[in-house]
Amino acid sequence: MRFFIVCLIFLESTSFAADVSSAVRKAVRPFIDQGEISGAVTLVAHQGKVVSFEAMGVSNLQSKRPMRKDDMFWIASMTKPTAGVLLMMLAEEGKLNVHDEVEKHLPEFKGLWMVDQKSRNELRLRRPARKITLLDVATHTAGIANVSEPRAHSTLSEVVSMISQRPLEFEPGSKWKYSSAGTMVLGRVVEAVSDRRFQDILQERILDPLGMKDTTFFPPMQKVGRVVTPYLKSDKVPELTETEVGSVRGELWDTKRTVKPSGGLYSTAEDLRRFYQMMLNGGVREGKRIISRESVRELTRTQSGDIVTGFTDGMSWGIKFQVVKDPQGVTAMLNPGTFGHGGAYATQSWADPVNQTIYILMVQRRGFKNGDNSPIRRAFQAAAAKALR
Repeated sequence: MRFFIVCLIFLESTSFAADVSSAVRKAVRPFIDQGEISGAVTLVAHQGKVVSFEAMGVSNLQSKRPMRKDDMFWIASMTKPTAGVLLMMLAEEGKLNVHDEVEKHLPEFKGLWMVDQKSRNELRLRRPARKITLLDVATHTAGIANVSEPRAHSTLSEVVSMISQRPLEFEPGSKWKYSSAGTMVLGRVVEAVSDRRFQDILQERILDPLGMKDTTFFPPMQKVGRVVTPYLKSDKVPELTETEVGSVRGELWDTKRTVKPSGGLYSTAEDLRRFYQMMLNGGVREGKRIISRESVRELTRTQSGDIVTGFTDGMSWGIKFQVVKDPQGVTAMLNPGTFGHGGAYATQSWADPVNQTIYILMVQRRGFKNGDNSPIRRAFQAAAAKALR
């Protein structure tokens, strides 16, 4: 009798997973057939178990190499939440507080100026009403202007020193404007207070403990064949055209390239699942605590108040995580409190704490008008959510 019950549970579980996978394939496959993307890797985890893991299409249109589940994608800004987690780890150790002024840890930020535009023809500088805090930076409300590194082999310290010389774009805490430069600043704070390179502390505190073996700023030569080719398609470029990752200057495996906490990581769907499952587990992986439950809550709750934020309607910001505040449109199938982040080439990863579901979409396409609001993301999430009911 016990054997029969176990078999029945297994069959029901297998059927459930098959239903979710079938729904996902039906939702995503048309985007490949219609030439919107070259291929995709999707993953859905529910209640701690992977219920759908699909690889569709090709990783390179010219070679027609089939997409594989372990293929590596440039995840761009999906890198940012790792900086937030490291920040909170250091806060737990008493090395910083998210309400600290940035200049406490990076003296080059003392005496900042702010752009004060009185009219179209009158522009001047003045001191901001208050100093910027780590929390301002973490929620994109500090007013830090975006800049590019001066050369391919700039250190994080050099880039952040350059950022510190630019005037703020608005009063700290007064509004929201996405700032990748701000995450570079937080990455440098992590380095300064830990006396370690960002990539080293990331490896030691997050990647190794979570078993994220394919997540790196520098894909080694032996793994480059698994890196998915990026494509461009837009109103001006109507067909998928091979492109480059503009922020990567030099060979992928060149470990002297500028480390970018703002968007430099390559990763896989499975590695991202491990990261988000740890967050859904309240900071625990397989019985080992990675970060405190309290820190997870701070990272994934609305920290931006009532300030209107992007990239889609109804969103807010935690500490380097986007947080769904009012589900609508592309987030209509998600619950309030769902957290995650998207990337420049339309990769997406979201975790819904209400029903303990993780949605991961890995594609490599530039040119969507809004990667966070892409039709493929909406179709994927809607199909998976409906199948899970």
